[in-house]
Amino acid sequence: MAGNKRLNGSSLFTGFNAGLTNTYSLLSNQYKDGITLENLSKALTNTNVTNTAYGSTFASYLSGNFNAVDKNGDGKISADEIQEYMSKMARQGMTREQIMTLGSVSGMSNSLQETVLAHFDDIDANRDGKVTSQEISAYGVNSQVEKQKIADRNRIVNNMSMFYGSDEKKYEGSMLDYRYLDDTNT
Repeated sequence: MAGNKRLNGSSLFTGFNAGLTNTYSLLSNQYKDGITLENLSKALTNTNVTNTAYGSTFASYLSGNFNAVDKNGDGKISADEIQEYMSKMARQGMTREQIMTLGSVSGMSNSLQETVLAHFDDIDANRDGKVTSQEISAYGVNSQVEKQKIADRNRIVNNMSMFYGSDEKKYEGSMLDYRYLDDTNT
């Protein structure tokens, strides 16, 4: 994490919602008979969809997750079903695969995406295989607190070394551990 910036997971979900909403609108205008699995397949070669920054990615995502979105099983994705899917996603979080697939086209910064993916298991506090906006923000706060604790310990231990001689190396253990260090280097 660069600097003291706090991770903000809301951009992940806001971008995801915007991408799905925009893709749904685009597809609704293209296919008057509804957003069916067949129309989603057609959309993947439709230049009106593929020429947008997000259209083909989200159309492909909807195609792959059609049954999860089409809750009533009528073979069409409605605006209400898209809304319910997005609400569920916001409540339950996103998987590593969803972030990898949709992250960069959803407006999430590359550094946020890289950070979330690199620390996914640590961020996923409840170990359900998904990260929520709250878990991402909490991870950012917790990792900053831990970095500050280490910096404080280093400062205290290094300041103590002036009483015991020169100590060039930084120590990242507990202050109480300091008395057990090898004194042969002093």
